[in-house]
Amino acid sequence: QVQLVESGGGLVQPGGSLRVSCAASGRIFSTSGLGWFRQAPGKDREFVAAISWSAGNTYYADSVKGRFTISRDGANATVSLQMNSLKPEDTAVYYCAARPYGVTITATTSYDYWGGGTQVTVSS
Repeated sequence: QVQLVESGGGLVQPGGSLRVSCAASGRIFSTSGLGWFRQAPGKDREFVAAISWSAGNTYYADSVKGRFTISRDGANATVSLQMNSLKPEDTAVYYCAARPYGVTITATTSYDYWGGGTQVTVSS
């Protein structure tokens, strides 16, 4: 019983910044951590970033490394993704997801719970 709700999506110009957040509730700390994924129309859902609850370790896709930062906001179960230097190819629906222990962190199939997504559009 884990519930995830994303927020913060919107329209931003190339080179701009946006921060999306994931509010988690339920038995969230029975999971290993949270991940962010994105999916553009007609494309597969792809891994963006992830964080673990216990150690705070972070993981990033090569396409966003150096531009995006995943973080846990305070001591609660809210995880944010700060997106800087945004590019048109970052346009997608961004999803928050929770994974159990002992799984491949970057694999979409590792995650058991998913939010409904928030749209991020990067366009002039």
